[in-house]
Amino acid sequence: MFGFFPLRVVRTRRLGPSMVRVTFTGATGTTGTTGAPGATGEELKDFASGGRDQSLSLFLPHPGQPEPVMPPLEDGDLYGALGAWRAMPDDVRAVMRSYTVREQRQDPDEVDIDFALHEDGGPACRWAAQASEGDRVVVLGPTVADNTGVRFRLPEDADEVLIWADETALPAASSILESLPAGTRARVWLEVPYAADRLELRTEADATVTWLVREEGAPAAVDAVRAAGLSGTAPYAWIAGEAGSVKALRRHLVGERGIDRRRVTFVGYWRKGLSEDALRETPDTSEQDA
Repeated sequence: MFGFFPLRVVRTRRLGPSMVRVTFTGATGTTGTTGAPGATGEELKDFASGGRDQSLSLFLPHPGQPEPVMPPLEDGDLYGALGAWRAMPDDVRAVMRSYTVREQRQDPDEVDIDFALHEDGGPACRWAAQASEGDRVVVLGPTVADNTGVRFRLPEDADEVLIWADETALPAASSILESLPAGTRARVWLEVPYAADRLELRTEADATVTWLVREEGAPAAVDAVRAAGLSGTAPYAWIAGEAGSVKALRRHLVGERGIDRRRVTFVGYWRKGLSEDALRETPDTSEQDA
């Protein structure tokens, strides 16, 4: 269902003050510090994004490394390779971070990943801000479109879709909007740092999009959603971004709005004051606290 794919940067494009798009293509046959990931026989044509909020694991080099340091990938042993990667020294092994596939295209085979940029951002943010043509990465991504890395699952009986995302989840929210069937009623709140971070969104849904711009004094996520009237009787919600905001929104939707918790998909992409590594080690108590 998942495999390793060596990729190289084709081009980059700044989308706004807080977002850069990096476009990748396959780099099969890479040798050297990556341990020849092309030896698995995987090429980008075998990559199969399920769209929506499709996630992948991105392996990046440390500063000064020409490419990410990975163990040899032999016989397609995914779990063995991950175990060997974890056993490598932290300051040598590739930096791993989770990201969303913004778009996949064929002829030529390309994958876009949008990176949120922050002044105090981590290693992936710093890498993306300086990425240039030819830079190499490795991703652990899907080989079939229907995979566990897609969290957005629209129930057949849903008559309204609720979406909240901050800038880290904006690529996923944008892709979800593009996937919604024509005429689907949707209420969307997108939180970004600056007015210039607003993007033109493509969708055939009947979507009402509210941009919550922090430099303009936008209300907190839960206050903005609480103030909105909902018209559906069988809503489905997808909320993703900063973990504290996600938890507060889920409490509101389940506890105050009475939405069945099984119809609320929630993902904490990051948490204030914690790196992604620390967040992975922190128990998620949102289920119990909702």
